[in-house]
Amino acid sequence: MEINKTIIPILSFFSGGGFLDMGFEQAGFKIVFSNELDEDFSSFYKEGLGSWAGDYREISYVGNIKNVTKDHIQPEIFKNIFGIIGGPPCQDFSIRGTKAGFEGLRGTLTYLFYEKIIDFEPSFFLMENVPGLIALKKSKKVFEDILDLFKETYLIKIVKLNSLHFGVPQHRERVFVIGIKKSIVNEHSISFCNGSWIDIPKPTYPNAKTKYKWGEPSFKANKSNRNLPLPPSVLCVGNIIIKDDKLETIPNANEFFNIRNINMISKIEEGDTYRPSFKRLHSNKYSPTACYGNNEVHLNPIGNRRLSVREALRIQGVPDSYILKTSRKLSKKFKMIGNGVPVPLAKVIAESIKDLIISL
Repeated sequence: MEINKTIIPILSFFSGGGFLDMGFEQAGFKIVFSNELDEDFSSFYKEGLGSWAGDYREISYVGNIKNVTKDHIQPEIFKNIFGIIGGPPCQDFSIRGTKAGFEGLRGTLTYLFYEKIIDFEPSFFLMENVPGLIALKKSKKVFEDILDLFKETYLIKIVKLNSLHFGVPQHRERVFVIGIKKSIVNEHSISFCNGSWIDIPKPTYPNAKTKYKWGEPSFKANKSNRNLPLPPSVLCVGNIIIKDDKLETIPNANEFFNIRNINMISKIEEGDTYRPSFKRLHSNKYSPTACYGNNEVHLNPIGNRRLSVREALRIQGVPDSYILKTSRKLSKKFKMIGNGVPVPLAKVIAESIKDLIISL
């Protein structure tokens, strides 16, 4: 099979606001098809990716993934090397979520994602999900059974990465399932390194959680870490927080939910992220996993307000050139942001796949 190493097309499912797509495009791939069920997320994709890329972007098919067929995609895509990427909704596999696994509604969407891989037979694929997918007993066995269906045709690699280790001010672990057709590997006589057919991204900041003296509230003061070095600013929330005098000049910086009880909020110490809700971030520490909604509320480290849309985007490693022009719809914006893959994390995993393809 001929490989166009300049532009490798990608079909994107569960595209959301396009964070995974953005990382793949930064790595040199080209998104040629995208699919998203939520109409608001589709609008955010169009606005955000369009402003970031500087050209027109739009979700190719707005609707349920099960209705997507080859007829929705340009036929020439299937004649050469192409990939499928996606992050099916993960709440049913989250340790803190419903834990319904594959029995839950969102779990069935993971089935549908793999059905598209069977139907479309991509040269390679990538699926992103939460670590609970392989940690929860009730989902791990079913997931392994699903992967067994692919092992005759694809080499499979499961990788767990933390965005904090790759320059993102957020502790967010994600599982990536990577597959490549054995026929392509055999055809091009790929060389194996230490028994692996793909080089896993090497952390820029390994062991970051225990390596530095992070900012903490007074009740968590730890004398044993006093000799540790201070963390790099790029890993700290203070590096992305927007000052009040800039809220009106930076796009999406003035979009945040108002606080009803300012007096109560003002008493929460900087760095107290150990609370069940209304967690105040610390300027000299990373953010907990960006997952906004219900009772998960993150507060500005030094101001008595919640995080803005722009600050949440920055915590996900999204460039400021990604601009959401739709007014209001704050709940949907924060949900979309929380669902996304940190862009730098998407980029490094995409680069590993790109290096593999180039080596063929």
